[in-house]
Amino acid sequence: MADTFLTRRTALMATAAATAAFAAAPSFVLAQEVPKPSGTVDMDKLLEPGALSEEVLGPEDAKVTIVEYASMTCSHCAHFHETTWPTLKKDYIDTGKVRFILREFPFDPRAAAAFMLARCAPEGKYYPMVDVLFDKQKDWAFVKNARAPMENIAKLAGFTQESFEACLTNQKLLDDINAVRERGASEFGVDATPTFFINGKKYSGAMSVEQMSAIIDPLL
Repeated sequence: MADTFLTRRTALMATAAATAAFAAAPSFVLAQEVPKPSGTVDMDKLLEPGALSEEVLGPEDAKVTIVEYASMTCSHCAHFHETTWPTLKKDYIDTGKVRFILREFPFDPRAAAAFMLARCAPEGKYYPMVDVLFDKQKDWAFVKNARAPMENIAKLAGFTQESFEACLTNQKLLDDINAVRERGASEFGVDATPTFFINGKKYSGAMSVEQMSAIIDPLL
């Protein structure tokens, strides 16, 4: 009888220990998923004015500033803006916790053209235009003729045939976009997209909401 009791008690203790270990496991796994920065840059230098005016969302006095370098033809960038961006904007930017800046880092002429259209969009429509271009990326970025689908997207955003043509033939705008890219590469070591600077710490690659939150929350 005593042996049976000891066996049952031992089994119960083992089960309790296993349950506790299992309950603790998710925290350990999540901790392992937190991205580590690959470097650090000076925030004052990062936020110095460049060739183009900044497209900023969120308050200037936010505790966290995120600068993203992206290419409009980058599938990883599109995935980030499809999956992580909506929650990041709703929970952190719209609530005043984060200031967000998107900077152009086009890898090819189509990406540059897409950024040109976003820059030419009506005032306050830069980010909505970027969202649509990422959402429709497969329709224009990887097809033989990109002009027609890009023109259709632009017209839905309020462009006329004339303003569409004028935007894409604006050499100064193209030069300024390329200057933003060159500065990102030469001064801040950007060599892939997306690249994020979160309060000066550099992270490369698309991140999930959970990974972003794990970085941001301790800074708030």
